[in-house]
Amino acid sequence: MARTEYDRTTAASFKAVREIRRDGLDAWKAAIFRHLNPEPGMTVVDVGAGTGAFAAAMCDWFSVKVIAVEPAPAMRALIADRSDVEVRDGHAAEIPVPDGSADAAWLSTVTHHVPDLAAAAREIRRVLRPGAPVLIRNAFAGRYERLRIVRWFPEVTRVLDTYPSVEQTCRAFEEAGFTQTALEPVPQADIRSLSEFLDRVDTLRTADTLMRSLTDAEFERGKNRIREAAAREDAQDVDLTSALDLLVLR
Repeated sequence: MARTEYDRTTAASFKAVREIRRDGLDAWKAAIFRHLNPEPGMTVVDVGAGTGAFAAAMCDWFSVKVIAVEPAPAMRALIADRSDVEVRDGHAAEIPVPDGSADAAWLSTVTHHVPDLAAAAREIRRVLRPGAPVLIRNAFAGRYERLRIVRWFPEVTRVLDTYPSVEQTCRAFEEAGFTQTALEPVPQADIRSLSEFLDRVDTLRTADTLMRSLTDAEFERGKNRIREAAAREDAQDVDLTSALDLLVLR
């Protein structure tokens, strides 16, 4: 069971505020290129594809084919209809893809929703060709200091500390025959100003697992921190970037 149930309202909020504009993903494009070594026509399985933002981006960036596997019907309904993205109903432990048919697996902000990582790792091993990489974009327990949300809403760390750690994730995948080959924080830019962040934060609370964990009082305190920072003369000097880790296994 996912930590967040993605109904139509939540899915629409996710698409509105969680999808990152392409020019904010330059560092992710470069990092994926380094570890994927993409070739036109290769097949990437996007496990927990959400509303398909990364599926579409990878197709546009690298001319690959993506199989977007997503369990929530409301999320699948928002994935763009395009010939190079095939949308399928499934989840990390039940991927509707033939054995040894994929050249890579991509999991973006997914592992904390997976109840049995070892089962997911075995299933991913089944669908990948030998030597194919698993690229995991996620926050991990104990490695969240670069997340922007923590700066303004520090109470979310109580949930982040329940996420699988890098060590737990690697252990689950090692049981399926994978070995860690890389771990690096990758920055992303999804807002242009604190004022924009403030305008989006109410919708973000609907769409984001961490934000949904906040009490009303905690949420209001965080909003006030953003509001006060946006009003200061040095607001333009505030670091607007955030970062998630990229864990790569083969």
